Amino acid sequence: MGSPLRILHVVVNMNRGGAETLIMNLYRNIDRSKVQFDFLTCKEGVFDSEILNMGGKIHRIPYISDVGHFKYVKELNQFFKSNSQYKIVHSHLDKMSGLVLRSAKRAGVPFRISHSHNTSSEGGLAAKIYKWYAGNFISSNSTTMFACSSSAAEWLFKEGATSSEILKNGIECEKFAFSPQTRKEVREELQLDKNIFVLGHVGRFAHQKNHEFLITVFEKFNKIKKDSVLILAGDGPLRMNIEKQVMELNLLDKVRFIGIRSDIHRMLQAFDVFVFPSIHEGLPVSLIEAQGSGLPCLISDTISKEVDLGDHLVEFIPLTATNQWVQKLKGIATKRGKRGNLTNSITLQGYDIKNTADYIEDFYLTISG
Repeated sequence: MGSPLRILHVVVNMNRGGAETLIMNLYRNIDRSKVQFDFLTCKEGVFDSEILNMGGKIHRIPYISDVGHFKYVKELNQFFKSNSQYKIVHSHLDKMSGLVLRSAKRAGVPFRISHSHNTSSEGGLAAKIYKWYAGNFISSNSTTMFACSSSAAEWLFKEGATSSEILKNGIECEKFAFSPQTRKEVREELQLDKNIFVLGHVGRFAHQKNHEFLITVFEKFNKIKKDSVLILAGDGPLRMNIEKQVMELNLLDKVRFIGIRSDIHRMLQAFDVFVFPSIHEGLPVSLIEAQGSGLPCLISDTISKEVDLGDHLVEFIPLTATNQWVQKLKGIATKRGKRGNLTNSITLQGYDIKNTADYIEDFYLTISG
């Protein structure tokens, strides 16, 4: 058998974000004797060593915010010119994919995929204007457009959304299925009494994830239910701000910062409710994972309805209604029911990573002929 087909995935770095987790889930589940993933990144990431162990290559160019527009574009042009072996480029940079795919097209790369993972740009006004400019190059330079949800497609591809394809953010279902034994073990590790009511959140400490609001809600709820704690998994630029807020509200013994974890599937078992008040999202993998472990999820009504897998686990609440969040938490804490198993539901709705991996593998092999 010949060499595998090599796909170039373009990301900022391979850390534990939603898009990166999906890419790694796909990578672990494809037949790597047929298809291999390589990466064009700007910074080191936590998945780098695993990528290299699985046979992937990691290329690195400077990031745009470090070198500026002209140098970044020059680096992209130079990269594609000197790496003409890639026939398929799959970019995950949202609006910035426009610049990547324009350089790839100029260099003669025949298949250029733009993948939308979000519904809004991050950053201040200048950053948003620049991203808007970059985003204008997407439709003329993409041969395929993927999105994690229809709202993510509409945001990035505008009128091109109708010709885009939804690629679901699949997870490894069996890994997340609820286990009373694992729950007991994790709660012991975290030194949580079995009667403590645990609110959990997984996400980067960034504006989009709205941690400040989450702490405000928890503070009000904790006054009603004293034996409750909030566990925050993740890291990011705003972590120190949130730690300061926790300190000022005298919640240091009630809020746990557990950092970036490679065992989120285990952590979810210890939670009693998953709280996710994001300002905007594409279709968060973490919400599929939380439902996969049978957790009730309270989430902001700005998140795509497509994330609700049924089974009455998800409640959408407006971010303007702080008291409603508190009351819903109170209701969940009062009835604290038996955890269900959503494995079949997730598979039926196309969120099993094995199906997604088979699909993307066939797609790459088919277009490359």
